Amino acid sequence: MRQLEVRAVPVIRNAARLVVVASLACAGAGQALAAIYSCVDANGKKLTSDRPIAACADRDQRVLNPDGSVRRVLPPTPTADERAEQEARDRQAAVERAAQSDAVRRDRNLMVRFPNEAAHNKARAKALDDMHNAVQLSEKRLAALAVERKPLTDETEFYVGKPLPHKLRQQLDANDAAADAQRALIQNQQAEIVRINGLFDAELARLRRLWSGAPPGSMGTLPPALAGSAAKTASQ
Repeated sequence: MRQLEVRAVPVIRNAARLVVVASLACAGAGQALAAIYSCVDANGKKLTSDRPIAACADRDQRVLNPDGSVRRVLPPTPTADERAEQEARDRQAAVERAAQSDAVRRDRNLMVRFPNEAAHNKARAKALDDMHNAVQLSEKRLAALAVERKPLTDETEFYVGKPLPHKLRQQLDANDAAADAQRALIQNQQAEIVRINGLFDAELARLRRLWSGAPPGSMGTLPPALAGSAAKTASQ
């Protein structure tokens, strides 16, 4: 019986030590987490608290350790207007990052599509050939309308000083309208040729810098027309 009591004493002492250690650890953790907030309010009064001070929400608050040293400084709580401005700045920054990322992707697509100037010239020639063919078709149609108009014009000579028959007048008006439409179409097609050349010129200037080693996206975002072309060529 005595032997059992002797063995129990060390066990009790060990348990007591564990309780003391645990208590000290908890106290130390609580001390480490404790913080004192300190500030001077709008009236010049120094305030302290164990939590952020509402009266000093518009100014810096010092967060102190239990020994009085400064742990950090809590900045003023932003107003609704300040939060809105910050959110607007954040959105703008996100838009700019997305635009930059898009410029990088499009530049890479351009270099994949056009690894050298010969490939770019070939694409330009193909695009211009399509438009030149369209202009030629319109010019042929305009010439055909002129041939169709000649007998109608000849017929009007029989009605000098007299009203033209209704049917003849309709045929002449229809021919005029068709010819005007073809001339407008040719004008638009020629303008498109100018636009295509300008687009390829801008692409080529950018590609030459990329081929020379400029990092993709380093020249900023692409102009809308050029960006649209890059997306189109990348999908072909």
